[in-house]
Amino acid sequence: MSSPIITSLLDTDLYKFTMWQAMLHRHPQVQAQYRFVCRKPPKIPLSGLLDAVDRELDHLCQLRFTEQELRYLGALRFIKSDFIDFLRIFQFQRAFIRAYAEGDELHIEAAGPQVHVMAFEIFVLAIVNELYFRQFDAQAALAEGKKRLAVKVEELKTLGREAALRHPFELFDFGVRRRYSRDWQHHVVKTFAEQTPQWFKGTSNVRLAMELGIVPIGTMAHEYFQTYQALGVVQLRNFQKAALESWVQEYRGDLGIALTDTVGMDAFIRDFDLYFAKLFDGLRHDSGDPIVWGEKALAHYAQLRIDAHTKRLVFSDGLNVPEALRIYHHFADRTQCGFGIGTQLTNDMGLEPLSIVMKLTSANGQPVAKLSDSPGKLLCDDQTFLDYLRQVFNVPPESAGAARA
Repeated sequence: MSSPIITSLLDTDLYKFTMWQAMLHRHPQVQAQYRFVCRKPPKIPLSGLLDAVDRELDHLCQLRFTEQELRYLGALRFIKSDFIDFLRIFQFQRAFIRAYAEGDELHIEAAGPQVHVMAFEIFVLAIVNELYFRQFDAQAALAEGKKRLAVKVEELKTLGREAALRHPFELFDFGVRRRYSRDWQHHVVKTFAEQTPQWFKGTSNVRLAMELGIVPIGTMAHEYFQTYQALGVVQLRNFQKAALESWVQEYRGDLGIALTDTVGMDAFIRDFDLYFAKLFDGLRHDSGDPIVWGEKALAHYAQLRIDAHTKRLVFSDGLNVPEALRIYHHFADRTQCGFGIGTQLTNDMGLEPLSIVMKLTSANGQPVAKLSDSPGKLLCDDQTFLDYLRQVFNVPPESAGAARA
């Protein structure tokens, strides 16, 4: 039997910890439900993984944070001591997550107090990915992956032969959730850190950041904003402002990159006024045309009379190295740029990647939704709430995407 896939509770994205701390401090009573979804039929049905997934979840729920891991987290200046105390006694509860199969489909659902279930997401996705890709020829996949990795390194090195733009190119690994394997992600990140240190600036994987001595990267994800849709602390129209204000109060200047597409960029900009635009360091793109999005962001800063050279645009939607370089050349003389690449860094092996997510579907018994700027990324289980959200934020159905994830 193979060794467990997850052996450390740090083997996840930094933004799970930053959102976790914020929710623990401000809304620890929230009850939440998360659901695993495979957006596109895989080559081999995922239902065949059920027994192995259950074994991996059993093991995951036995893990605890080590003192070394807690010391590392506690040394990050934005992580507070009471959160470390919480993590010291934290353990996933097996009763809060279940996996089952229906036909060819694999279902995984987590439900319970949000501060006890929100961290399941990345681990579940990494588990399913690695189990799935173990069914293919590993020798061939690794050989192809190494060839493609070498090409990526050389693509980055072309920057050293070009005339410098005003702001440098900065690349981050965002590939935990869709990686080919734990060991392969380690190899990829280590390769970039060693061979292209002038451009490779960090990883979202906290365990790898600790092990390799590089910067952990991340702020917030859609679930943070979506939770505020259901809290009832403000009117739905003001949920984005409430979420942003809570973030500001929690981190007081740290972690200042705001995610823009929970209800679309246009609706976000209407809420991202001068107050927030000055407080946050920049914005993160995760759906829609990146050039159109970036131009909207720069126009908004210009309208607010904010010097865009003091701000950062972070791009993270389905990127590969050539696409990141294309976007960089478009914007880097006008603003700071960062690029988070996931699947195309950690699962570019000549095999078709899985299109899987595990997303928040409700909080405190109320539905939540994401109105993405990209077709196919819409997330909601309740059509009535979805229609209401569109009405409140003036998001027409066609711009929210016709397919439901």
